[in-house]
Amino acid sequence: MGSKGFWICSLVLALGLAGCSQEPPPADLVLLDGKIITLDDSLEEAQALAVTGDRISAVGSNDRIRRYAGENTQVVDLQGRLAIPGFIEGHGHFLGIGAAKLNLDLMGTQSWEAILDKVRAAVADSQPEEWILGRGWHQDKWTSTPQPSVDGVPLHGGLSALSPDNPVLLTHASGHASFANAKALELAGINRRTSNPAGGEIVRDRRGNATGLLRETAQGLVRAAYGLSRSGRAPEQAEAELRRQAELAAEECISKGITSFQDAGSSFQAVDSFKKMVDEGQLPLRLWVMLREGNQSLAQKLPQYRLIDYGDHRLTVRAIKRSIDGALGSHGAWLLEPYADLPGSTGLNTTDLKELAETARLALEHDFQLCVHAIGDRGNRETLNIFEQALTQLSEPRDLRWRVEHAQHLHPDDVPRFSELGVIASMQGIHCTSDAPWVPQRLGAERALTESYLWKTLMRSGAVVTNGTDAPVEDVDPIASYYASVSRKLKDGSVFMPEERMTRLEALRTYTLDNAYAAFEEQDKGSLSVGKLADVTVLDRDILSIAEDEIPGARVDLTIVGGKVVYRQR
Repeated sequence: MGSKGFWICSLVLALGLAGCSQEPPPADLVLLDGKIITLDDSLEEAQALAVTGDRISAVGSNDRIRRYAGENTQVVDLQGRLAIPGFIEGHGHFLGIGAAKLNLDLMGTQSWEAILDKVRAAVADSQPEEWILGRGWHQDKWTSTPQPSVDGVPLHGGLSALSPDNPVLLTHASGHASFANAKALELAGINRRTSNPAGGEIVRDRRGNATGLLRETAQGLVRAAYGLSRSGRAPEQAEAELRRQAELAAEECISKGITSFQDAGSSFQAVDSFKKMVDEGQLPLRLWVMLREGNQSLAQKLPQYRLIDYGDHRLTVRAIKRSIDGALGSHGAWLLEPYADLPGSTGLNTTDLKELAETARLALEHDFQLCVHAIGDRGNRETLNIFEQALTQLSEPRDLRWRVEHAQHLHPDDVPRFSELGVIASMQGIHCTSDAPWVPQRLGAERALTESYLWKTLMRSGAVVTNGTDAPVEDVDPIASYYASVSRKLKDGSVFMPEERMTRLEALRTYTLDNAYAAFEEQDKGSLSVGKLADVTVLDRDILSIAEDEIPGARVDLTIVGGKVVYRQR
């Protein structure tokens, strides 16, 4: 039987129809006796599936799929477990996940004192002048406000006293602010006379002295000093560190059922390393990468870096990432009206609008998707304006699938524009429940309830809404974000805007088929359909039917990428 006839026969078997009397050739992998949610309209649920090579060759009942089990076929008895299309992380920072594992983890800290304890231990284990890095603190999650403080964040005196010789840089959980000690500020040349950079703020006390808190682009002043301290490294050292970060990130992702990862901003250098890993067979999941570079570099290098399905669908580079504003937690989101708890500020525009318009032009010229980080209501409006203006430059309609990354706070007037412009709302369910306790504090109660995390409102308007975690801002675990999407339940048991909850099937689609669509990959990913890549996640319980409060306890038993089991729960 020819290959075309084989696929036709497989499809017929999957649909349970007659017409193929010849026994199918043995598959490489067969999954039996499961609850398989395909997200394929032609066969939404099945018991079994077969994989030949890296593609799904048949889906259907146990009796039909057993015909594909030959002498050398790997057969997995699912024992009634749930199998779904492999989770696709819709927005995360791949190398950031690995880097976070190599630095101080501040995610669970509930006080400034706990952070100082972690830094104190790191200082004792470091050489003088060695940089100490950490990430994950969030002042709104501390049990008390340190004193003295500015905007709920302490002055750097205590941190500087315990680490006088080691520069310290501690990044906010959002990534949109950092806290530096005196040594780091000195190396960065930050003093009373230092001006705020465009799109950033050096937070100061009443006397005009830097407190240590740096918002948005002001972080770059200290990061530049850190980069200078590492400029003497040999190229192979830099490459080894990047590779180690990628390995740690991949290990973390596949253990949580992620088969594809949409990376929200990497450099040309990182892409070079990803290609090497693919060539060496060292990348166990699939990457779809947004390039994060300046316009000058993009103009020079975009053509040579555009990759589609490189290395058996392991690496795609077809998008550009820019940011128009910061994060709500750090008062960096760009708002139409001032912050309720910081009335002198409407946030920060982190990239000049003319510069973003030029990025949009480059994206059109080179057929790249444009993905813009926008969190505040003004940030989202201005982004949509740039997208709309770019559309007027087209001589004929094109399927661009440009994306707003986060789209967290939207003025109601801007909601229908997503569907009208064909713009994807690339959102993260877990951000809603993580941020909700303090969103009313930032925006005021009325604005919070009419603008925040409008998933269902966007869906009803016809927009495509996708899902993810923004890791390492949050844990990369899809189950936590899925639970947040269907429950919007906070730790105290309250539900934030319950009318915006997704159904369980909607939430699953946002993590699979809709994420695939947002990357132009729906023909190969997102559903367990005959002919698609055999990327499957097997869970230890049925998150579509168990009691809602049991969902967070679900664990990944198997992660399958291209028909190969890359992770198995021990």
